[in-house]
Amino acid sequence: MTRFLTATAALALSAGAALAAGHAMAPMVEAADQSVSGGTVTAASVVAPANGWMVVHRTDADMAPGPVVGYAPLREGDNTDVAAILMEAVQPGEMLMLMVHGEDGGTMTGGFEYTLGATEDGPIRIDGNLVMTVITAQ
Repeated sequence: MTRFLTATAALALSAGAALAAGHAMAPMVEAADQSVSGGTVTAASVVAPANGWMVVHRTDADMAPGPVVGYAPLREGDNTDVAAILMEAVQPGEMLMLMVHGEDGGTMTGGFEYTLGATEDGPIRIDGNLVMTVITAQ
């Protein structure tokens, strides 16, 4: 009887974990155009596949990530109201790319080490696509 209960409990836990894994949210960034007058940029929601960073890049109509102007830490899973402090002035009308970066390849955990084009703490890609959204500073 004990073996039966143990086997049943293990099967139930396995099924629950598989169900949860099958319904995990896909990595994404959700943000809207916003004022940057307070020196920050906020994403309403970020889903990260692992601990990492929400990185704010300058961009333009070409939609290529440019220099980093801010970043904020992310924990694996769903993150809400993620605010990045801007490290330099951003003017109204400028486009900003909010992108998910990983915490891989650097020399220290918990310290943002990425520079444009580097592999340390670099961008996350899903099926070859960057996980990001673009907003316009107001």
